Amino acid sequence: MPNVVTISASYGSHGDMIGRALAGRLAIPFLDRAIPASVAKEITLPSPEMAESLDEPTPGRWDRFVAAMANTPNLAGPDSLRAEKFDTPEDFRQAAERRLKELAETTGAVVLGRGGMVVLAGRPNVLCVRLDGPVERRIAQVVALGIAEKDARQGQRDVDRAREAYTRVFFNARQDDPSLYHLILDATAVSVEACVDVIERAALDRFSGGR
Repeated sequence: MPNVVTISASYGSHGDMIGRALAGRLAIPFLDRAIPASVAKEITLPSPEMAESLDEPTPGRWDRFVAAMANTPNLAGPDSLRAEKFDTPEDFRQAAERRLKELAETTGAVVLGRGGMVVLAGRPNVLCVRLDGPVERRIAQVVALGIAEKDARQGQRDVDRAREAYTRVFFNARQDDPSLYHLILDATAVSVEACVDVIERAALDRFSGGR
């Protein structure tokens, strides 16, 4: 079966760098986030709204989230799902699930974000990974890349909330739920290369039948 690694990464935990490097190591495609950091602020729901579940009768909140995604041009791209094509969050969720399941059954991939740890849970050919770390250390890692501290702090608030909202709205899950992952790494405690090494070893072990 084609192999898949899903990576859920908080802001500043180097998810993009680790994901791309891992895809190269495993010789499988890399699928980037549905929500780039550059547009996260435009689609962030207020905290009380983000905390609600899809089971509750508040469709207006989800409509606003989907509408915000549709009005964000930077979401366009060959692997993006434009929200404007869908009438409801459920339509979007189903389309996103079809895309991920197609990858898991054809080429395989390293999938960054997109709720992959929920959609592909339980498959023997899938390893689910969470990259995280203390907020201040994650901000420091972004600052080390040349971003002003003020911008990094704002980015952390916007991006983490937007990604959490995406997971809540479309998949009724929490990103920090440890039961969703096979492997959780503090990406502020070890280097990008070390993270890639650990994930690669875990992936090869799982894909070969290890438990």
